[in-house]
Amino acid sequence: MTDKLTPTRPYLIRAMHEWMTDNSQTPLLIVDAGYPDVSVPESFVEDGRIVLNVSGSAAQNLRLDNEFVSFEARFAGAPHSIRVPVAAVQGIYARESGRGMMFQEEPTGSAVDSGAAKSADARSRPPKRPGLRVVK
Repeated sequence: MTDKLTPTRPYLIRAMHEWMTDNSQTPLLIVDAGYPDVSVPESFVEDGRIVLNVSGSAAQNLRLDNEFVSFEARFAGAPHSIRVPVAAVQGIYARESGRGMMFQEEPTGSAVDSGAAKSADARSRPPKRPGLRVVK
């Protein structure tokens, strides 16, 4: 038996991304922007989190590997290189249906990823996106 298992989170992210793409859904990642080595545009961070569109039309050169999620994207028309440690990904959900997974925080120094995830259904909705409001 192995002493150290690989984390399940990157495999779950890839699987959910593929499922959403196959079902014409827009995959969005919820990322802890304060996590070490997260490289995202700071002006789009809200309450310490950022929601990233990782669909094929929004994320160019997308890489979902075991350590990092990386891609190039435009934010307000400006190009940015995005790099996020997999451990900083708090969840993945589909914009259209809200279906996906939220990941539990992993214990520090743990050799095994808890792999625990919960469904992002009506009981556990992803954070709302910012919107515009007319003020008179």
